[in-house]
Amino acid sequence: MPAPRWRLSATDETVAQHLHQVLGIAPILCRLLAQRGISTFEEARLFFRPALSDLHDPFLMQDMDRAVQRLQVAIGQGARILLYGDYDVDGATSVALLYAFLSPFYQNIDYYLPDRDKEGYGVSLAGVEYAHQTGATLVVAMDCGIKAHRAIELARSYGIDFVVCDHHLPDETLPAAVACLDPKLPDCRYPCKELSGCGITFKLAQALALRQGIPAENLHPLLDLVALSIACDIVPMIGENRVLTHFGLQQLNRNPRLGLWALIERSGRRYPLSVSDVVFGIGPLLNAAGRLGDARDAVRLLLAAERHSALEAAGMLVQRNRERRAVDQATTEEARRRVRHDPALEAQKSLVLFDPTWHKGILGITASRLVESFHKPTVVLTESEGRAVGSARSVPGFDLHEALSHCTHLFLSFGGHAHAAGVQLAPEDVPAFAEQFEAIVQKTLPAQAAVPELDIAGELRLSEITPAFWRVLKQFAPFGPGNMNPVFQIRRVTDTGQSRLLANNHLRLAISQGDSPVFTGVGFGLGEAFAAVQSGPFDLAAQLFDDDWQGERVLSLMAKDIQPGT
Repeated sequence: MPAPRWRLSATDETVAQHLHQVLGIAPILCRLLAQRGISTFEEARLFFRPALSDLHDPFLMQDMDRAVQRLQVAIGQGARILLYGDYDVDGATSVALLYAFLSPFYQNIDYYLPDRDKEGYGVSLAGVEYAHQTGATLVVAMDCGIKAHRAIELARSYGIDFVVCDHHLPDETLPAAVACLDPKLPDCRYPCKELSGCGITFKLAQALALRQGIPAENLHPLLDLVALSIACDIVPMIGENRVLTHFGLQQLNRNPRLGLWALIERSGRRYPLSVSDVVFGIGPLLNAAGRLGDARDAVRLLLAAERHSALEAAGMLVQRNRERRAVDQATTEEARRRVRHDPALEAQKSLVLFDPTWHKGILGITASRLVESFHKPTVVLTESEGRAVGSARSVPGFDLHEALSHCTHLFLSFGGHAHAAGVQLAPEDVPAFAEQFEAIVQKTLPAQAAVPELDIAGELRLSEITPAFWRVLKQFAPFGPGNMNPVFQIRRVTDTGQSRLLANNHLRLAISQGDSPVFTGVGFGLGEAFAAVQSGPFDLAAQLFDDDWQGERVLSLMAKDIQPGT
């Protein structure tokens, strides 16, 4: 992948100066606030001091009244309710959340997560048949369902109603559900349009609690699940999502549910956990359940009530994730090799790779790895049940969903959003799809999206990194899209002589800037820059983080790129 172009984030300096006057914090921190659209003392107070009272009224969401009413009817009748979720973290946490909320006062509930290989994404016909066979008369579909026209029609023929809790883009027509909860519906006036699937499920629980007279405090233990879904589904970390994640991380770090405690123990993660720990440490373990086995194992763990069995189940997911990682690495290396040995592929602006032997459960990971390596919109496909099925991933600044929508005549099914999508098509149509997708990317890929960019929040001197500065910067967390962990440019730093090259092309840094204190840091995958580090002053793009060093927390630098000194 070409070296990233450093791009300084635009800042309204007038707003930043005003915030400096009213807040009295470092000017660079005020620029960070201005970059996030914060311009007043009150907006800054809400940002730094999130409160659960900031959450929106759940009944602002279109169809919420109908969804709650249908649940109340089912509960009043003692009817069987099936909770249906997708097989990833967002789906599993959604099912676990609603099950955990309902079960203290209602027991006639069951849950179902589809088999990734046999049923694929979304509400399957097999899932509807399961609901029919087990006597369910109401299905709550979570993190899926907004495009499940055929499955919901089949359910109606059986006398089964659907309530849909989804956050994906809807079609022009909606499925025949009793209620469709999705902030992305054109007429929905809910303020937060980017909730996770589990976030929408939480709003349903919140609304039902209001109608049933259940104290709001009873919902607080569910927030660890919501935070997990928001972090792992990479939805914007702004507004309501940031509030939910803030309190969800508190719950996770202070009093996690037994299953999550067991995962943290088995994964070796240390408290306090951040969004990054959740995304890279906990999320992959839960995802491993559905990638190489039964996704319901993740829900069972999240609902675990006994310590020994929770640790045993968590250990099983850790092992399954090791197996997933081995398959993932082998597939990714094979895919990279194909691209590097095919001049025609390397010359293209997109990648479409198809191999009927690749494991369906790791295609999304492989596509993401290829985007990291080649910085091109990528689709990775395998064969399943006679179809070419796969995952697509985009580069920043390119709307993948829009591009794929021009290929729908070739698809048997298709769904997703601007950054990620899933597709199914006939194997014989893969070459035609690859050709058309490349033509669309050639025509619509913005010039700036063709080269990776590194967003620089501002310039920082090492001498400015004081304990007071770090205390305020930490309050910008939780980080995620829309509120990214800032990357600072630190000019003309020098090696103290203690920097060294590590295994696997990583760097350990020990640097100073003028008469500043010495700072240590790490640069993953930046081994090629070691000569530049040793040879003279260089410019560093880096984030700040608390590192574990010999059993202690040490403020360190996470290098993102290194360039010659300017």
